[in-house]
Amino acid sequence: MEAGRHRRWLFSLCVVAASCAIGDLARAQTTDGGDLSFELVDPKVLRVCADPRNMPFSNEKGEGIENKIAELFADKLQKKLDYVFFPQATGFVRMTLGAHRCDVIMGFPQGDDIVQGTNPYYRTTYALVAKAGSGLEDVDTLEDPRLKGKHVGIIAGTPPATNMAMAGLMSDAKPYPLMIDTRYDNSAQAMIDDLTAGKIDAGVLWGPMAGYYAKKAGSLHVTPLVKETTGPKLVYRIGMGVRAADQNWKRQLNKLIQENQGEINKILLDFGVPLLDENDRPLGAETAKTSP
Repeated sequence: MEAGRHRRWLFSLCVVAASCAIGDLARAQTTDGGDLSFELVDPKVLRVCADPRNMPFSNEKGEGIENKIAELFADKLQKKLDYVFFPQATGFVRMTLGAHRCDVIMGFPQGDDIVQGTNPYYRTTYALVAKAGSGLEDVDTLEDPRLKGKHVGIIAGTPPATNMAMAGLMSDAKPYPLMIDTRYDNSAQAMIDDLTAGKIDAGVLWGPMAGYYAKKAGSLHVTPLVKETTGPKLVYRIGMGVRAADQNWKRQLNKLIQENQGEINKILLDFGVPLLDENDRPLGAETAKTSP
């Protein structure tokens, strides 16, 4: 499905490639009780599958959103935290979660059947990033006539590229590659650099990336794209991914999400993630305890 195909940018949700597979799950067995010894690699360790260089989500230094949420969960579980790092490209799920080397992917779109998903812990959308004073700060749909003739950056192959094509914006668009090795390339950073340098007029990015890189750059405005009337949906719920057989582990993660939603939201807001409620209204610090 669309969300799974764009995992690197939806969590980059943006976004694991569609050809990723769980692989052999025979080692992941469940019990009728709450015993996790059959499900987890090591019940005493929170073992997280992560990309080593994929900000704002994760890196080897532990600086990303998913790193911080993993630290929160490890503290609540009173477990040691450990990572299995692998670039989020083709084979990520198969070589990490599917190979039983780690037990959870911290960010995964709800409804993607490549893994078994937990309850969602945030809801966000693609967003338009523009310079303050550009006259595009309040553009909240790709159908806005003010975007006609503008050079708009877009990650090729992501859902809003379809919306842009339907709005007649692709002839002047600047595409950036979706399928990259995050150890060497960063399409989101390249887009923001071009925007600040005046090489493009605006950019469309997955919300967490838009908020994070705009916050770093300064003088950039982020507008969630929640008013599209045509094309694919741009709003997604994000949960965590576990193996299909790991029912007790999934229940424990769901409990952690429910009990710590306020702290999770604070982490997300600190990184500039544009959080949305179920009516597509922005969630700010004053509503940080609201569930997605």
